[in-house]
Amino acid sequence: MKLLFVHNRYGKRSGEEIMLDRIVELLRARGHDVDTWFADSADIEGVSGKLGAAASGICSPSSRRAIASRIAQDRPDIVQVQNLYPLISPAVLPVIAEAGVPIVMRLSNYRLVCPNGLFLSHGQVCEACSGGKEWNCVAKNCENDLFKSAAYAARNAFARRQGYYRDNVTRYYAQTEFQRSILVRDGYPADRIDVIPNMIDVPEDAPEWTPGSYVGFVGRLSHEKGIDTLLAAARRTPDVRYKLAGSLGAYEGRSDIPGNVELLGNLEPDELARFYREAALIAVPSIWYEGFPGVMIEAMRNARPLVVSDIGGLPEIVGGGRAGVLVPPHDDLALSQAIATLLADVEKRRELGEAGFARVKREYTRDLYYQRLMATYERALSGKQQGAPR
Repeated sequence: MKLLFVHNRYGKRSGEEIMLDRIVELLRARGHDVDTWFADSADIEGVSGKLGAAASGICSPSSRRAIASRIAQDRPDIVQVQNLYPLISPAVLPVIAEAGVPIVMRLSNYRLVCPNGLFLSHGQVCEACSGGKEWNCVAKNCENDLFKSAAYAARNAFARRQGYYRDNVTRYYAQTEFQRSILVRDGYPADRIDVIPNMIDVPEDAPEWTPGSYVGFVGRLSHEKGIDTLLAAARRTPDVRYKLAGSLGAYEGRSDIPGNVELLGNLEPDELARFYREAALIAVPSIWYEGFPGVMIEAMRNARPLVVSDIGGLPEIVGGGRAGVLVPPHDDLALSQAIATLLADVEKRRELGEAGFARVKREYTRDLYYQRLMATYERALSGKQQGAPR
């Protein structure tokens, strides 16, 4: 199969793009002819660059011409798209569809219904823009920058009114059933949205189980990741060691970090692998609708039990709590109690860790991802051939 991947890279590499690169690598390893057409937001410089990006996010004539030329030259069987903002713009979608090439879109966030893609405004979950109310992004100044908030709102509203996504994408695939339900609720066709969870390399046998010695966290240290809740839980459990790995952001140099919390910053891959192995449990205290945090399946691959916020699609990833303990978001008391209870029960941690490894092997392997993605591609090709709506 000949595939063309179209994506606008972000200014900073994210877990979303790590997974995109893994998908391309997987398809190439299975013998498919995969080409890429990427733009890069890191190239945007100065006021003129930002103004140009705001305009191109609505419609980029140069991108439309470039994609038309690329399609005519390469004739891919399928085009897979991910993020199209701000340099490519969803205005390329009708050009691809008119050329008779089916489009598959990976839904790595909520940008089809939320201008910033996160359902997050000023550190709190926000769905105010759902249902075609993008103006709320400006009213709330969700990006703490009125120009940026207005640009995000304008490009989303224009794409919605033009029907760029609904009328031209052949099939979509979400990462969780929760994410799929959000799109369906906002009017996207349920029969054209598949669910393909993320993937990870999984060894044949589970790692040798060890009890571990600290509560671990992996990810960027930011408010929406529940860091304030985790620090409050640490204050409630002063005899428990906490180690937080990831970029420190606004938490660097803060004087109110509890004495039992160690901020490690970013770790090298071998250091991170050891970090998982030596943790007693991994906490994911997010307060927002995460997409599909890689830390969760990484923890399960290492047979580490999880304590996870009961929000968004996170409960799905741990099988409704079979591979981890669910706690309400924002609730540092419940989080501290769950942590203390698990640390006092070695057998329960072993049970959850073993269940996690079994789940990751059953649901999140590269082979399964490939099978699911091929099924989506086949549906896209079949829909095109049968004249199904795109």
